[in-house]
Amino acid sequence: QLQLVESGGGLVQPGGSLRLSCAASGFTLDYYAIGWFRQAPGKEREGVSCISSSGGSTNLAGSVAGRFTISRDNAKNTVYLQMSSLKPEDTAIYYCAAVLKPRGRCTLRDYNYWGQGTQVTVSS
Repeated sequence: QLQLVESGGGLVQPGGSLRLSCAASGFTLDYYAIGWFRQAPGKEREGVSCISSSGGSTNLAGSVAGRFTISRDNAKNTVYLQMSSLKPEDTAIYYCAAVLKPRGRCTLRDYNYWGQGTQVTVSS
C-alpha cells in the first residue's frame, strides 16, 4: 500500500527553523515528483514547494522563497522541507504529496497520493 508519512512539525518561535520529512512506504519515490502543501485554519490549501523525481528541478511559492528549501534523498526514500525564518503566518498543517512523473519539471498541481499532514505552529 502506497503511504506517505510526514514528520518534524511542532511549535516554534518566530524566526526559528524546522525540518519536515516525508517518508514513503510501499513504493519507491525515485520516479515521483513530490510536493509540499499547507492549509491554515479557514484558508484554502496552498502549494508551498515541489521537487522533480531527479531532484534537478524545484519550485517555491513566493511566500516562502528565500526561507524554505526542498530536497530529497532517494536512497532514504524521503523528501525534506527545511523551513527557516518562520513567521506566524506559516502556521498550518503541512502535507506532502506524490505524483508519478519520471521526467520533467515539477508543478504544484495534480498530485495523486497524500500524507496525513503534520502541524506547524509558529508562535511566541
